[in-house]
This record gives sequence, C-alpha cells and structure tokens, in this order.
Amino acid sequence: MLIEKYSFAFKDLKFTRNSIAMAMGYQLNSVNPQVEEEIDEVLAVAENLCNIKGGYKIFDSNVLEKINHKLIIENQSLCVHPIVFRQIKKTESIAVFLCTLGNEITRKSRELINAGEPLKGYVYDTFGSIAVEAAMDLIQEELRMKSSLSGLKITNRYSPGYCGWNISEQEKIFSLLPDKFCGVELTDSCLMLPVKSVSGIIGIGRNVKYNSYTCNLCDMEKCLYKNLANSSYSNDFNTGR
Repeated sequence: MLIEKYSFAFKDLKFTRNSIAMAMGYQLNSVNPQVEEEIDEVLAVAENLCNIKGGYKIFDSNVLEKINHKLIIENQSLCVHPIVFRQIKKTESIAVFLCTLGNEITRKSRELINAGEPLKGYVYDTFGSIAVEAAMDLIQEELRMKSSLSGLKITNRYSPGYCGWNISEQEKIFSLLPDKFCGVELTDSCLMLPVKSVSGIIGIGRNVKYNSYTCNLCDMEKCLYKNLANSSYSNDFNTGR
C-alpha cells in the first residue's frame, strides 16, 4: 500500500480574491468594499499563516470490497451513502486522503471574533475553508497524474459530512491512516484538529468517472461549495468534490 505526503507554500494554491468572496455568497460587482479590503489583508499575510500538509494512502483490490453500499477496506466497513457508492462502485483501488492548513488561520479568526471584529474573523475563517480545499486540489491532481501513468482514472473526492455520508465515519477514515498523519488528530466528536483540515476517499480505476460538477448529487442545503458552484465567479475556483 502506497503512502504519499506533500507540503505546499501558499503561493502554490490556485484561487483568487473572488474565490473567497463567492464562498461568502457574493455575486459579481456586489462585494462590499470593506469586505474586499478584509480579503486583501488576509491574502497579504496568508503565507505566514499557512502550514500546508497532506497526503494519501492507497488501498488496492487485495484489501478492498464493495458490498451493499459499503466500502470495506482492511476489514473497516465504510457505510457510505448510496450517492457516494454509485460514484465509486467501479473502483479498483481507493486513496484515503487527509490535508490540513495548520492551526494559525483558525487561531487568528477566533482571536479577531473575541476582540469584537466578527467580519474580519469570518473572512479569515472562510479563507481557511477555501485554502485547504485548494491545497487538496493539488494533491488530487498529483494522484490523477500518477494514476494516468498506469492507464487509470480517478473519481471526485468524497468526505464524511457531505453527500449524506455520516460525519461519524471520520473515525474509520482515520483508522486507515498512520497515527497523527500530517499532524491531524480527531476528537471524540469527530472534529478534526487543526480545524481547517479535510479527509475522505478518492476512487481509482479504469472505468471510473470524474464529474466536473457534483453539487446536484448532494442533498446538503447550506454549503459553501454550492455557493462556489452557483456564483458568477465559478471559473475562479474548482474543487475536486
């Protein structure tokens, strides 16, 4: 089973001021000037606030089964939602991934909110959510390129908490990775620490499909990724979800 780990600088991430604005629900030409200033401030200091790490562990067909909407990896049964199962049922192997931005963005956001600056704190928090997904995009692209060398394709990535997949399944995801992989831990309530972290699975195989738009598959009503997909700025940001 292959394990790959990566680290990135903030300058490696592919998103713009517009990416943050649209995640906050703004449309073209409707961004409050104060919000634009706050976003620019975040971007100016982001390099010093991001400690980006991530990676994945690939499980091949020898330890992988797919039965009754369950993905069984090394005797760990992931009870994925039928929405997710339909997308990964043709996989030949599975990459279990984890990516984090580190603690500083969340610390700064909370510090600002506690100091009576909720807007600025919210901008930092939204930035963190977007940035960790942008970092995971880079890792997913690395996986895509390496898989293509063997004639394989990949699916979108799927995480507990999305597409009807119960958040409690995080425990199973973490059990498949080395302890404190990339410095991320899981609380008893399945909260990842650092908070600005993402985890989940990506399918790999000859007959799998990557969908450029998957929000229509998900029944989650309030989600920043739907803001991204539905915004006038949608071409500025592309998440592999």
